[in-house]
Amino acid sequence: MIITARPDLGLDSLRSRFAGELHAPGDAGYDDARQAWNLAVDQRPALVALPRDADDVSALMGFARANALRIAPQGTGHNANARGSVADSILVRTTLMRGVEIDPVARRARVEAGALWMDVTAPASEHGLAALAGSSPDVGVVGYTLGGGIGWLARALGLACNSVTAIEVVTADGEQLRCDEDRHPELFWALRGGTGSFGVITALELELFPLPEVYQGVMLWPWERSREILRAWHEWTLDAPEAVTTSARILQIPPMPDIPEAFRGRQFVAIDGAVMGTEAYAAEVLAPLRALEPAMDLFAMAPPAGLVHVHMDPEHPVPGIGGHAMLDELTPEAIDALVDVAGPGTDSPMLAVELRHLGGALARVPARAGATARLEAAYILFAVGVPVTPELAEAIPARLAALKAAVAPWAAERVYLNFAEEPTDTRSAYGEDAFAALQAVKAEYDPFDLIHANHPIAPASR
Repeated sequence: MIITARPDLGLDSLRSRFAGELHAPGDAGYDDARQAWNLAVDQRPALVALPRDADDVSALMGFARANALRIAPQGTGHNANARGSVADSILVRTTLMRGVEIDPVARRARVEAGALWMDVTAPASEHGLAALAGSSPDVGVVGYTLGGGIGWLARALGLACNSVTAIEVVTADGEQLRCDEDRHPELFWALRGGTGSFGVITALELELFPLPEVYQGVMLWPWERSREILRAWHEWTLDAPEAVTTSARILQIPPMPDIPEAFRGRQFVAIDGAVMGTEAYAAEVLAPLRALEPAMDLFAMAPPAGLVHVHMDPEHPVPGIGGHAMLDELTPEAIDALVDVAGPGTDSPMLAVELRHLGGALARVPARAGATARLEAAYILFAVGVPVTPELAEAIPARLAALKAAVAPWAAERVYLNFAEEPTDTRSAYGEDAFAALQAVKAEYDPFDLIHANHPIAPASR
């Protein structure tokens, strides 16, 4: 056990029953322990705790209640800015809990709270299985799944949260529960896409899907063709089969040394994603895009473990400021409005401006769905910039606002919480009845609002 906290914080009682690490303000390890994956976020909690197991989490619950503190669970901190201040909270970093067990016969994965998607996808892929992983290898499985989860198999297989078969969670009173369709079903429902407001998840069990190979990759064109390529992609998506999930992006790749030389410091318009099916079928599906003669075409058959690398997202912490909008429809006029704000000929500070195709299984409510049953939009816009200078830190939010204003005529009312990187009214992600049900579950399992989630849900008043 590593304890670096100061004795004046009264940690003796916790120290005797905690196997993980504790870091308090002023300690040598505090700054490293509190750092979110998003380096633009400066979170300064009352205490940072790195538990090793569910017993450690239970001990933290009791300590927090006794000391008038809250519990702020965090896996990686990709979306840390949405939570706001954690000054009155214990930041519970689950990074020491990364165990993964694959059952290839049952096609299930048991994933501890701190596991990253790359911890799951690689061993699952060795058995010819795929999880509904995200588009970044170092995103935490739990945080991603709590918010829904859109990956490269989503239009065919749906949201990641609805592939969860069981959840192990520590509630605000320190009780360790296993919930599924038969045990604590209302909590099981709420945790699948209903945010992390109801307890600290210590492990998930996920369904895995038989998929030895999948056609995956990216096509890139000079960014001067952004308007043309985005319009063509949109027209293609109108009839695209559910077996294919893609995004189209305007990219301005920074000249960073860890970026492959072929992409470093260049500007592109890109289409990336995956097609489930044979290579011949996938080639037929993508033929209209290939007819646009990309400068680079990296699509190929590969094991599903490669899907988390398709998007070429950073695989280490970086600063970022992002925002999003759900879109009911996408029209040529909407694309023109977007390109006019962030495409060639502008002084856009954005690293990436992305349109992702939704619909298919994402638009349907599956049997035994969780709180986020489906996404009520046809496309989603996400944009992000890297604020490496004060000037960029000022310019990026202004350009995000301009982007949202540009697509406002086509925007949906709902938000998608995994892409909401600022404090957001959580009720805007759910229908009225679903949000009321989430508040009722919160009142049952955390009536005093001990859990401080990224996108909080307050308990229903009694």
